[in-house]
Amino acid sequence: MEKQLVGQCADKKERIWTKDFILICFANFFIFLGFQMTLPTIPLFVEHLGGNDQLIGLVVGIFTFSALLLRPYAGHALESKGRRFVYLIGLAVFVVSVGSFGFATGMFLLFFLRIIQGVGWGFSTTASGTIATDIVPSSRRGEGLGYYGLSGNIALALGPSLGLALAGIISFKALFFVCAGLGLLALFMATKIHYKEVEKSSTPAVKAKWDFYEKSALQPAMLLFFITVTFGGIATFLPLYSVQKGVAGIEWYFLIYALFLMVSRTFAGQLYDRKGHQAVFIPGAVLILLAMVLLAWLPNSLILFVAAAIYGLGFGSIQPALQAWAVEEAKPNRKGMANATFFSFFDLGVGVGAIVFGQIGHIWGYASIYVTSAISVLISILLYIYLLFRNKQQVNG
Repeated sequence: MEKQLVGQCADKKERIWTKDFILICFANFFIFLGFQMTLPTIPLFVEHLGGNDQLIGLVVGIFTFSALLLRPYAGHALESKGRRFVYLIGLAVFVVSVGSFGFATGMFLLFFLRIIQGVGWGFSTTASGTIATDIVPSSRRGEGLGYYGLSGNIALALGPSLGLALAGIISFKALFFVCAGLGLLALFMATKIHYKEVEKSSTPAVKAKWDFYEKSALQPAMLLFFITVTFGGIATFLPLYSVQKGVAGIEWYFLIYALFLMVSRTFAGQLYDRKGHQAVFIPGAVLILLAMVLLAWLPNSLILFVAAAIYGLGFGSIQPALQAWAVEEAKPNRKGMANATFFSFFDLGVGVGAIVFGQIGHIWGYASIYVTSAISVLISILLYIYLLFRNKQQVNG
């Protein structure tokens, strides 16, 4: 009887779907939905203000690099100021900046607001990922982070189409108010979460002069960079490429991608918890590599949809596995910096992909973007194999 009670207590302790976990998932869903609704509509707004393609690229890029630069500071603040402070401040800054977009009457103000939005996004998403890591039981971290990531994936499936639909029937100002309202919902739910107290290290911390990253998270973060480069090429140029190729159904690509990304969350995290990243990374990377080859070919809509499905399965398997790997070896007082390092490389990959592929596509055509993306994924596979063997040698040596 006593063993049975102990077993029941252990099961309860290892639950994923607690009140706090549900709240962080819903908060993540609403902030991502507000963000995803702006992705396809910001370029339209830039055109509305009289901007050209070059200005569109700059407006998109400045947000990414603004978030990238702020993530290390967010990581430090998570350990010094606490999770609640960083998360609520980040959400509030995001809400105010997005709600102010509609008041921008020129490019200079819009640039400024996008920088501010990047600050809010960098703080809120770094904090959110760290909070989810705190809440999920360590024995089920891969599975739990997979479910947490699913909340953002559902927003990805709904947000772009919803944003474009609203842009066709309401003003840009009203649209950005709606997006800010979704951020307010996230902020409200964030106030209801019980946050874990920051754990202090038992040994005195030696502060480095340039403490911008967590060393234990570098390996998965570097792998993530070569993977997310492909996302920069898809999100920025695939709509233009499909039009050039005369392939219809680009609006379905992102929906199919998001749906299969969600499917991958149902098994990839559990596989990581049981077998480790060795069972997840290479199969997922091979799927992404195949998707890039198909996009470089792209003869018809069917191939476009197949590429979306396998890209969703591959990316959806790899991202939570690499995030779990990034935080599991970090010290308790460095979990925030580990998440900051991880998402910084995510941002860097997307930003570098968008900028570099813009030049590649201009010179050699859009198809070359996806050939280059395939090479990037191949580099990540080779780098992973190298790191795997090096780590085993260090353990055995």
